[in-house]
Amino acid sequence: MSVQVVSAAATAKVPEVELKDLSPSEAEPQLGRSTSAVSAMAPPAGGGDPEAPAPAAERPPAPGPGSGPAAALSPAAGKVPQASAMKRSDPHHQHQRHRDGGEALVSPDGTVTEAPRTVKKQIQFADQKQEFNKRPTKIGRRSLSRSISQSSTDSYSSAASYTDSSDDETSPRDKQQKNSKGSSDFCVKNIKQAEFGRREIEIAEQEMPALMALRKRAQGEKPLAGAKIVGCTHITAQTAVLMETLGALGAQCRWAACNIYSTLNEVAAALAESGFPVFAWKGESEDDFWWCIDRCVNVEGWQPNMILDDGGDLTHWIYKKYPNMFKKIKGIVEESVTGVHRLYQLSKAGKLCVPAMNVNDSVTKQKFDNLYCCRESILDGLKRTTDMMFGGKQVVVCGYGEVGKGCCAALKAMGSIVYVTEIDPICALQACMDGFRLVKLNEVIRQVDIVITCTGNKNVVTREHLDRMKNSCIVCNMGHSNTEIDVASLRTPELTWERVRSQVDHVIWPDGKRIVLLAEGRLLNLSCSTVPTFVLSITATTQALALIELYNAPEGRYKQDVYLLPKKMDEYVASLHLPTFDAHLTELTDEQAKYLGLNKNGPFKPNYYRY
Repeated sequence: MSVQVVSAAATAKVPEVELKDLSPSEAEPQLGRSTSAVSAMAPPAGGGDPEAPAPAAERPPAPGPGSGPAAALSPAAGKVPQASAMKRSDPHHQHQRHRDGGEALVSPDGTVTEAPRTVKKQIQFADQKQEFNKRPTKIGRRSLSRSISQSSTDSYSSAASYTDSSDDETSPRDKQQKNSKGSSDFCVKNIKQAEFGRREIEIAEQEMPALMALRKRAQGEKPLAGAKIVGCTHITAQTAVLMETLGALGAQCRWAACNIYSTLNEVAAALAESGFPVFAWKGESEDDFWWCIDRCVNVEGWQPNMILDDGGDLTHWIYKKYPNMFKKIKGIVEESVTGVHRLYQLSKAGKLCVPAMNVNDSVTKQKFDNLYCCRESILDGLKRTTDMMFGGKQVVVCGYGEVGKGCCAALKAMGSIVYVTEIDPICALQACMDGFRLVKLNEVIRQVDIVITCTGNKNVVTREHLDRMKNSCIVCNMGHSNTEIDVASLRTPELTWERVRSQVDHVIWPDGKRIVLLAEGRLLNLSCSTVPTFVLSITATTQALALIELYNAPEGRYKQDVYLLPKKMDEYVASLHLPTFDAHLTELTDEQAKYLGLNKNGPFKPNYYRY
């Protein structure tokens, strides 16, 4: 029997197909919701808090299709099909799948007829654009958990100053807090978070073998007994291990944060609970920052005799406000490029009053923290803030020192196309030999997807560069200070700032172009993510040994100048970390040591050796 295929229009009797709505129990969970329920689930434009919209007039113009989550909620994309069922009027008809993907009906006589297409009812958002753009004109600060930043729907003028929201908007300076021992000599976000901070510190201790070894070796002797150390560093679980190690070595400590975004509030609370005078919280204002440093230094009945600094701000403040304190200070230990640069300037001008130890340029800091730490943390910081994929992205890294080398190596390994800018011909040649194209920033600024500064200089990325960047270019800094990117030039009336998430801002131009600025140009990895604990163990141990060396040095060994850590101590720091890898050093024979002119126990390299 031949089978004839005819269209539905030519068929005399087409089976009736009618639609009926499914009951809620029959419908699929996601498709059976009412319009209001679906609307309630849909995020507002920008992915922010649905309870805090703002007028459409305040919303910056979108740069184009696909520029944000709101673009996906166009009327066409917003239609959700409602579940429906077909009721067949003729039970004799059999269904078979038509070759073009539609359904065909086979009658008892063998005739195959195309079934009418099912008409699907669809849920349409009521006046979507108007609904999502309704936002109150006044946006108040909302209480959010610590893990959630201010909503992306919050827009700020370029002159606005803002920090992270938290579950308590009262400034720590206005609170009266005491730890369990009754002490109130601290200022942290919330002392009740101490238990959580203590757990983080205990985790960090497992990855900091050298500091734990120093504690064990110092049980009998206290090389820092009598030392009164005032410190200004990042306050994280890792630096907490350092501070408690200094305490175990006999020192008294008072501490402030060197970065307004890097403090872990729960860790600061744990330190305050254990008796350390700590003055720091995440999201300090500029005024808070200097107030905290002053509270560390200016306290009745306590005179510091050692300084541990990261960036030079603490040293600068004492020089500016309390210069007489240097009469009793025995030395300064500094670990950043910026801070070391300031110390050399003071020394050159004859204004350095005490000996200073340049930890940044010690081998165990520069070749490990700067290189290996940044190689891992650059990816972590960018992923956490932007959720981006690195493969195929064009990136320009400004500076090819140890930090730049680490960043470039990581990005290249992820499949990014990496350009490098450099002023030093030696570092520039290294970049070329490592397979990176050396360019001037002006040559690639229009095409790159990411700009990363690693120079320690100022105005590396200027307003002119920012104006020429492509839409959605990501701009961030891996150097210590926030001077490398000219962020101040972006705080002008014609530009709009929009907070996306914690430490992530859209800066929007009048034509709708926007750049993604991370941490307002401050240090990316410690502001937006964390850094590997093991690498920080190396740096922290170097800092501890530098403090011990300066504090116990006989008078006259160190003059009022800047010094590098002795090579023997660098090697000692490295040796303390080798057991973690079950590593076994080879020992020189007497004959070999004599041949090389070395002591069998080191140091093994001259000071001028470049690792």
